Amino acid sequence: MAQALTFQDIMLVFLTGFLPPLLWLWFWLKEDPHPEPRRVLLTSFVLGMTAVPVVLLGEYLWYRAAILLGVAELGAITSLALLFPWAFLEEGAKFLVAWQADLKRSVYDEPVDAIIYLITVALGFAAMENVLFLLKSAGGSLFLLLTTADLRFIGATVLHTVSAGVMGVSIAFSFFHKEHQMRNVWGGIMLATILHTAFNAFIIRAESSGALFKTFFALWTLALILIFFFERIKKLRSQ
Repeated sequence: MAQALTFQDIMLVFLTGFLPPLLWLWFWLKEDPHPEPRRVLLTSFVLGMTAVPVVLLGEYLWYRAAILLGVAELGAITSLALLFPWAFLEEGAKFLVAWQADLKRSVYDEPVDAIIYLITVALGFAAMENVLFLLKSAGGSLFLLLTTADLRFIGATVLHTVSAGVMGVSIAFSFFHKEHQMRNVWGGIMLATILHTAFNAFIIRAESSGALFKTFFALWTLALILIFFFERIKKLRSQ
């Protein structure tokens, strides 16, 4: 029988689930040369959170469809027929939220804003996803809960940041060239989806701590590359 969650369990889950994304968000907002309206950022973060149940429903429906089509097996999640569509659903959802809430509005007034808003949405998504994962560990040992939170911090939360940043960078480069915008949008979504799929595949199939470390190391290297592009995009000017 599952152990009932106490109020302290729930508070700890929300603290450990939200704190890492909020720390990441603080870092990126601190780097923004022209801070965005706080109300808009808060709305984007919350909308990112609300996208999670919709995406989970979509992933479940595709899972059932993939089984019926014979491209996936019940209980197995290692197939690219699942991992790629699931990643596409998550990246597509993050983009659509940012597009409707921010990128179609006047608040999107400089190239770097594309990265800021997409990362904000992604971190809201990551926060809610973290809470749902951590709820599975709640009621057990504190060590298990904190270990799960640590792995979410160095893995999934960074993944959402990097994949959203990839979309943001691609869109940002078309800020002064609107004729290329849709090409850059789709290019960014597909690149983010491939990155997301590759990370999930490597994590699931990692057979040793060494393989796990290499995957996390590659992800954090991509995070550093994202920071490099962020700094470059801050200097973009109309030509």
